Amino acid sequence: MSASALSRLAAGLAALGVVLGALGAHGQLHDRLVARGSLGTWETAVFYHLIHAIALWALAPRFPGRAPAAAWCLLSGLLLFSGSLYVLALARVPALGPVTPLGGLAFIAGWVALAIRPPHPGR
Repeated sequence: MSASALSRLAAGLAALGVVLGALGAHGQLHDRLVARGSLGTWETAVFYHLIHAIALWALAPRFPGRAPAAAWCLLSGLLLFSGSLYVLALARVPALGPVTPLGGLAFIAGWVALAIRPPHPGR
């Protein structure tokens, strides 16, 4: 994936995170989450979703050529961690429980990869 495509994807993911955060804070979805006792789970999903979407957006222009493994790990973490929490908050699908920590591991791997081989500061 090119830096430009990653940047656009990250911006779209950030916009989606804001929308999901707003939906969870107001109206019927908010009421449903509160009734299920899963508002905190939803808020955690949104929090990690936004942090990693913004990180990807900020890092994308600094990746020459194709996005490195770090970007793929952060993106995978966002989808696995936040995605599984969104579904768990809404539907309580027990089979997704083990997916959330895999997303967390992907986040950790992405940040460790950036620590080992950070993008060039001039890009």
